[in-house]
Amino acid sequence: MRLIRSKGVGVFFVTQTPKDVPADVLGRLGNRVQHSLRAFTPDDHKALTATVQTFPRSAYDLAELLTGLGTGEAVVTVLSETGAPAPVAATRLRAPESLMGPVDSDGLDRAVRGSVLHGRYAQAVDRESAYEKLTARPQAEAAPRAKPAKEEPSLVEQVVSSGMFRSLARSVGTRLGREITRSLFGTARRRR
Repeated sequence: MRLIRSKGVGVFFVTQTPKDVPADVLGRLGNRVQHSLRAFTPDDHKALTATVQTFPRSAYDLAELLTGLGTGEAVVTVLSETGAPAPVAATRLRAPESLMGPVDSDGLDRAVRGSVLHGRYAQAVDRESAYEKLTARPQAEAAPRAKPAKEEPSLVEQVVSSGMFRSLARSVGTRLGREITRSLFGTARRRR
């Protein structure tokens, strides 16, 4: 699962009950479409409780909602652009306009080229995963060094290039921008 997701590939599990998917795998899934669950037996009730706990916090009473969903209704959560789970939403799904069978290659090409995402995803990218980097490291250390090693980045360069630093800088910049705007336009900070 980790290797597949590090390559940017989405994984979908379709099952009648979440008990079919191991808990450590279920915990790594970001996009969830959960249809109705029924709790007829004590084991079903445990599975329902466990499923509710794997969803992000929500204003819904998920145990009650999941057992009361009707045909075409589902509880949905997806990962936002920042990788954080989006709020849970109770939805009614619309049946897709599709066919029951394989699409021919011409139809597939037309659909792919006509997609608004074609420009972004048309070029295949095979990023090196963390697993591949870690397994290549011992091989690289064992091989004789013909070229001089690249200079390691300094501690300051490592900190500045880290995602955490960029996130902190973005947060500080946003807050600073708000304060400057408030001082220019005389708007007071809201009190809670």
